[in-house]
Amino acid sequence: MEKRIETKRVTAAHRDKLVLFMIGMRVNKWWAIHKWLPVAFAMPAMIKELYQNKEYGCLSMESFFSLRTTYLLQYWRSEEELFAYAKGQTHLKAWKNFNKRCRNNSAVGIYHETYVVAPEKMESIYVNMPKFGLAKVSGYEKVTKKLQTASQRLVKN
Repeated sequence: MEKRIETKRVTAAHRDKLVLFMIGMRVNKWWAIHKWLPVAFAMPAMIKELYQNKEYGCLSMESFFSLRTTYLLQYWRSEEELFAYAKGQTHLKAWKNFNKRCRNNSAVGIYHETYVVAPEKMESIYVNMPKFGLAKVSGYEKVTKKLQTASQRLVKN
């Protein structure tokens, strides 16, 4: 199914605080598949859980893959909801499993970064794109004369 492409210049209509959470893994030793494959398989269960339970606070996500590294960018309503999810059973089970299998070897690495972003500290532009990223969360807004530049969009809130 192809997503509708928005051909006009648009910006995300988001006006609230946002938490960006980046998480992923890096395969360091391809031959140690028994070490990194269980780590890779842990993420889909959490993604499914978050899509099925919007009340947890995860608004949307985008995923990217390269030869060695996975990258998942999540948009959260608040850091409190993100931290609460981290204490939940699905995440704790994955974290304990990672520690059991991988803490004392270098076959696979994991990472995450968390950013709390004030509304006046974010801007976006989309041209010839389906709803993506922040626009997937909040929808589009037409780029008007007052929203032509990145600096104008940063202070729109």
